[in-house]
Amino acid sequence: MCPLLVKRYALACGMSAGLLCQAAGQSNAPAPSFSWEPSVGWIGDHPNGPIFEPVPGRVPPVASDPAHPFVQNAEGQQASFRIADLKNPNLKPWAKEAMKKDIDEVLAGKHFAFTPRSSCMPAGVPGFMGYSGVIPIYFIQTPKEVWIIYSGDQQVRRVFLDVQHSANPTPSWYGESVGRYEGDTLVIDTIGLSTRTFVDLYRTPHTEMLHVVERWRMVNDRKGLEVIFTVDDPGTYDEPWSGMRHYRRVEQAYGEQVCAENNNMPFFNYHIPVADKPDF
Repeated sequence: MCPLLVKRYALACGMSAGLLCQAAGQSNAPAPSFSWEPSVGWIGDHPNGPIFEPVPGRVPPVASDPAHPFVQNAEGQQASFRIADLKNPNLKPWAKEAMKKDIDEVLAGKHFAFTPRSSCMPAGVPGFMGYSGVIPIYFIQTPKEVWIIYSGDQQVRRVFLDVQHSANPTPSWYGESVGRYEGDTLVIDTIGLSTRTFVDLYRTPHTEMLHVVERWRMVNDRKGLEVIFTVDDPGTYDEPWSGMRHYRRVEQAYGEQVCAENNNMPFFNYHIPVADKPDF
């Protein structure tokens, strides 16, 4: 019987629970299984929340402004928003100008620094990896696809294995992701990302040239998950930069969570999208 999530989304895995569906066209060596049990999820593991860690020896991601440190809720202090350090030399002038305008308005109290999760919008890539601070992500692996599911709003990334990118993919929230297994690592290559998304929790914009390559592997005796990724967008950055994210394994059954219906806070305006007319 296939794992619970595979049954839930009507994907036929064709193997018993706990075994990995190998990628088509690969060698006999087993590919890594991030979903070998129906109730295994992965929660982001960083004391400062869902931020991207720098990778030693590589160009770092945008970081927090030391003049405006981030304070989380329930820390005994006034909570604050994440403010980017615009001294980052890798950002193009247009991106800095757009971010400065937004930051100035946030600091002046004109609006809130909403995140994709708070505003109930898809996070894009690599922003998706900024999710999962308290809610797990789950994997479904089949011979032709890998699904990475964030249970908040049931957001799903689909990775097509052992295929080439389309010639001109239409930009979308999660872009076009193709992948392959390299030993114990799942490599994901994503293009075609809509500029409606941000790159990170600092609301860093990007152009349609954004290209992200991720390398996922298990660490710490399969109790941890590590992803190292590289972001290349010559329209926004002078050089490609790399980030890293760590997760810890949790025994937690998948549960559905909605966003907009549970985000009714009249004193916040998180820019939750509302359709003025049906789109069907």
